[in-house]
Amino acid sequence: MNDRLLSFLGLCRRAGKMKIGCDTVIESVEEGNACLVLMARDISENTKKKVTSALNSTDCEILNYSKDELSFSLGKTCAVLAVEDEGFAKKLKELIRIQSLQGGETE
Repeated sequence: MNDRLLSFLGLCRRAGKMKIGCDTVIESVEEGNACLVLMARDISENTKKKVTSALNSTDCEILNYSKDELSFSLGKTCAVLAVEDEGFAKKLKELIRIQSLQGGETE
């Protein structure tokens, strides 16, 4: 894996600053712990609807990665995740912005 964003997501997970899965993400948002919510581009409409209805002022981004790509990089089945650290969230937003400026290309 030579993709900075996916590598950084893996680092965030290993640091214990990430929640994975619809129910745990919603819980994280409702408890005010989520700084950023990220979704796979091919997330199911049902899951997307559940998560977005729980969002208040929490930032949410749809990534240019499939569920399979996220799952492979994180070592766990993943379509939606919450980042629970402001520093990680800030860096991820920066990497997402850079990736979108490059037309979604990965390194």
